[in-house]
Amino acid sequence: MSDLIQEVERSLIKRYRKDLWSNFVKAIKEYKMIEPNDKIAVAISGGKDSLILAKLMQEIKRHGDMPFELEFISMNPGFTEENLHILTENCQKLGIPVKIKESNVFQVAKKMSKEGQTPCYMCARMRRGFLYGYAKELGCNKLALGHHFNDVIETTLINILYAGSFKTMVPKVHAENFPDMELIRPLFFVKEDAIKKFMNYHNIHTMNCGCEVAKGDIPSKRKEVKNLIKDLKLKSDIIDQNIFKSAANVNLGAILGYKTDDEFVDFNEIYEKGI
Repeated sequence: MSDLIQEVERSLIKRYRKDLWSNFVKAIKEYKMIEPNDKIAVAISGGKDSLILAKLMQEIKRHGDMPFELEFISMNPGFTEENLHILTENCQKLGIPVKIKESNVFQVAKKMSKEGQTPCYMCARMRRGFLYGYAKELGCNKLALGHHFNDVIETTLINILYAGSFKTMVPKVHAENFPDMELIRPLFFVKEDAIKKFMNYHNIHTMNCGCEVAKGDIPSKRKEVKNLIKDLKLKSDIIDQNIFKSAANVNLGAILGYKTDDEFVDFNEIYEKGI
């Protein structure tokens, strides 16, 4: 084992215990993300979030008291040689035994962009479907993604501001098109700043999403919302926590309606029920 791997693993448990390890373990326990004899595929995109997720998953397997298996999977959607090298080199340096499978997702994204469509949403969906399929091939029953605390609150505000709905990113969900597969988000309580500090401390340089199309100036609602939250935090440093808490603190007697899988309940029905 290299000196870097040992240093990274030690600092996850010690130097960054409060901001990374403790929040990671808390989310897994609170939302029951790992169960005995699970086989979990950890998706590696090549970015900072997925790499730190991989190391945390290795550590909880090593130090935890629950038997489960791990696979580390990645998709090459058409990376440049430089980005593919960054991905494989970082996994090697960090001791992550990644399995990479080829796909043509970026070609589809480029075609959509030429047709005047914003490709990022469809690209993300195609990637997700590909990873589910690959995980299933390997006999896994769960797929772990590197979405963190900031992704959760940004998604909440994006839905409010741009979709007119109150909906957030949840810690785990059953896959719609892949029976017996579940998606989990173990970094649910981990803040992006903590991940950045960790990577900077160890001088680990990661790639972006790697898409040639995204190098252009594609409008990003997520970027706008990220900047909005940053500005609001200048006035109150608990803004981010309050956005997060709002999704677990919904008062059904003080809303105008809500959806279930089968029906929409409007205000009049809520009022008559006296919720």
